[in-house]
Amino acid sequence: MSLACKGVERQLPLWLLFLAVQFVDILWAILILVGIEKVRVVPGITATNPFDLYYMPYTHSLVAAIMWSALVYGGYRMLTRSSRPALLLALAVLSHWILDLLVHRPDLPLYDNAHKVGLGLWNYPMPTFALEAAILFGGMWIYMRSTKSGSFFGKYGMPIFGIVVLAVHWILFFGAPPGSSNATPVLLLVLYVGFASIAAWLERKRPMRAT
Repeated sequence: MSLACKGVERQLPLWLLFLAVQFVDILWAILILVGIEKVRVVPGITATNPFDLYYMPYTHSLVAAIMWSALVYGGYRMLTRSSRPALLLALAVLSHWILDLLVHRPDLPLYDNAHKVGLGLWNYPMPTFALEAAILFGGMWIYMRSTKSGSFFGKYGMPIFGIVVLAVHWILFFGAPPGSSNATPVLLLVLYVGFASIAAWLERKRPMRAT
């Protein structure tokens, strides 16, 4: 999703879009580590994700996702005076909840910790993985059409990066369950910062095409 957004809005840095689409998960990881939101490891609760996400109203409720999106819009608009990039950044934040609706079991609250929804695609590993791959490489196709390469990493870096991201998803989907409920939040924070940093480096290898 971040790559597709960059393909249609050149003003937004790619690293910022990478963080935006995972913004609610970044907040979730922090709130889990400080004990505000709650999760427990229940192997087998879904076919690909061993977490019982039983209390996350501040990050993963629909109302919260809309509020965070609005705050991101307002903050970016205030800093840059640019409405279109701010709106796209806010939509990138909100897109996380929409995609979560497809894959989560019914653990996404509409508000507070009530009226939980989720279509449960995590119970079908290969369709879930195929969806992840389609979103990633579909967005990459849009991004690469709007940029040009001038070096080896400019030409092949982003596809290689995409394969690495999918490999990480495969390990998270099909690997052993984590030893504690805090292990995955720490890992996710490291991965999100790492992926955003790599995206920032690769973006410099592929300048935008002239309009």
